[in-house]
Amino acid sequence: MSKVVHTARRLILGRALRNERLGEQLLSKRLALPIFASDPLSSVAYATQEILLILSLGGLAYLYLTPYLGAAVVVLLAVVVLSYRQVVYAYPSGGGSYEVAHRNLGPSAGLAVASALLIDYVMTVAVSVAAGVDNLISALPSLNPHRVGLAVGFVVLLTAMNLRGVRESGRAFAIPTYGFIAGVLILITTGLIRVVLDDAPVAESAGYLIEPEHSGITGLALVFFALRAFSSGCTALTGVEAISNGVPAFRKPKSSNAAKTLVAMGATAIVMFSGITALAIISKVRIAENTCDLVGFAGDCESDPQRTVIAQIAAAVFGGSTNVGFFYIQAATVLILILAANTAYNGFPLLASILARDRYLPRQLNTRGDRLAFSNGIMLLALAATGLIVAFDASVTHLIQLYILGVFTSFTLSQAGMVRHWNQLLATAPDRQEARRIRSRRAINGAGCVLTGMVLIIVTVTKFTQGAYLVVIAMPILFFLMKAVQRHYDRVAVELVVDEDSFTLPSQVHAIVLVSQLHKPAARALAYARATRPSDLEAVTVQSDDTARLQQDWSRHDIPVPLKVLASPYREVTRPIVNYVKSIRRDSPRDVITIYIPEYVVGHWWEQILHNQSALRLKGRLLFTPGVMVTSVPWLLDSAARVPHPDARPAPGDIRRGALPAGTPTPDNPSQERR
Repeated sequence: MSKVVHTARRLILGRALRNERLGEQLLSKRLALPIFASDPLSSVAYATQEILLILSLGGLAYLYLTPYLGAAVVVLLAVVVLSYRQVVYAYPSGGGSYEVAHRNLGPSAGLAVASALLIDYVMTVAVSVAAGVDNLISALPSLNPHRVGLAVGFVVLLTAMNLRGVRESGRAFAIPTYGFIAGVLILITTGLIRVVLDDAPVAESAGYLIEPEHSGITGLALVFFALRAFSSGCTALTGVEAISNGVPAFRKPKSSNAAKTLVAMGATAIVMFSGITALAIISKVRIAENTCDLVGFAGDCESDPQRTVIAQIAAAVFGGSTNVGFFYIQAATVLILILAANTAYNGFPLLASILARDRYLPRQLNTRGDRLAFSNGIMLLALAATGLIVAFDASVTHLIQLYILGVFTSFTLSQAGMVRHWNQLLATAPDRQEARRIRSRRAINGAGCVLTGMVLIIVTVTKFTQGAYLVVIAMPILFFLMKAVQRHYDRVAVELVVDEDSFTLPSQVHAIVLVSQLHKPAARALAYARATRPSDLEAVTVQSDDTARLQQDWSRHDIPVPLKVLASPYREVTRPIVNYVKSIRRDSPRDVITIYIPEYVVGHWWEQILHNQSALRLKGRLLFTPGVMVTSVPWLLDSAARVPHPDARPAPGDIRRGALPAGTPTPDNPSQERR
């Protein structure tokens, strides 16, 4: 069984990498872009759609707001990219928003950012995969009944790829990411050329009317309505902070390469988002949250899905839904949306490892796996995202309401922390020129703080009743859980501090070997216990039907260790032994008691059910007894001896002992290997 598991593990993950090869996993800008920027780049596939979905609640009357809301999203994206460019240079260690807030605003602010980001990374996986499945269904509507299964399958595939290592996942995802960028740029260019040639593309839904759910919106209600649409469009900013979290993964010079990648990502995202929004307006795309609100929809509005905005634009620009260009855009969009989750697969484990290092999360999250990736963090992210996908039926409309609240929480606190960072540097500026440079940088982060803070308020208010309240509840829960983890680690650290009594030798060592019958495992345990030369040594058994035979065997072999039989009127095994050990502790509290337990080592999982059950129960009880050491003395059964360890290598002398056939290469005979 273990060999099968080992083979499957190697097929999925590849060979384990040595620590010395960590440098080989560092990324060039060419690979870093698809790894860290796939989320914000893919957001252009649905950010415009989210704006239109909200505006369509008022029918066609409010679609005129689309270009203004799109322009506001572009301005905000540019400011945030410039702000995080400064974070990359100021804090290159990889903590990103968490480190900025932690150092400048205090640990509580840092934890608030961390809780927001961790939740947002989970949402990124769920939303990106669900959006990818949506676009797949737009091209192949027959797959609609299998929406949840497809989404979960894509999460499993992404998890396996990321467990293979950062560099390998980057290579796998680079082609789809660059293919999507090229496809969208061709789509935009072609569409705009057609406009210039007075042959503007027309969407298949251009003739639809929309039955308004809210009509006659004016005054403050109109402002709130527009702000709600704007907050939905702000999904285009998700994942911008991922590069600031992943600076250590870049090749040297790390900060410079990360900053250039961030700027390239921001410029590309702005061009793509602006182009898709412009083409959606030009081609008169119509889309609604409720398909039955579309007057003139061709199909059954109860079961047939609407095509996504980018699918409608592609069909309009390239001349129909059977054109090669349409299928290319849909395939590229599906891939990029699913691979957009890769941003979270890099950001979440990195942030979790930093939090584990700071003792806010379990330390296992700071451990690298076989492929030098943070495997535990990757698995935790996959499980959380899968739970969300199943709970919300892989619905983008429902999942998107929980999205971006965490993003703007981290944006706002990070930019506020950077303003304080520049204030501290300004107080020690050596000259006026440097002071002027610091003030300009502070102005950028200050503008970013104000804008993202305003958007945070807008997002919270407009999305609260739509499902964002779940995130508002989850963030404090995660915050206090991380606080509790830190308190636990701090308390344990205090308990483990070495003091004057730590190296005091015990008065005596009282050794007890537990036996049930006299066989080879018991004999080995007795021999090992005697070799340790304890102050007192005895064998202990519990009264049973086999006790008389055990006593006879003990006398016949003349074993120089006294055998004590514990009474057990209720046929229990564990309680009499535990009570006996406790009685020794009461009589000699300064003594150390060592319990030797013979155990079978089995070669098959089902054999474990047949053996060692009493030993497991005893260890579970004895380990909680102060002053008691429990030692397992293993005995390999033949089934275990015949199962080679997957990583086993020939040892010196194996051929002489007959453990290996003649001619096998071994460390004491390397010439065999040369032949």
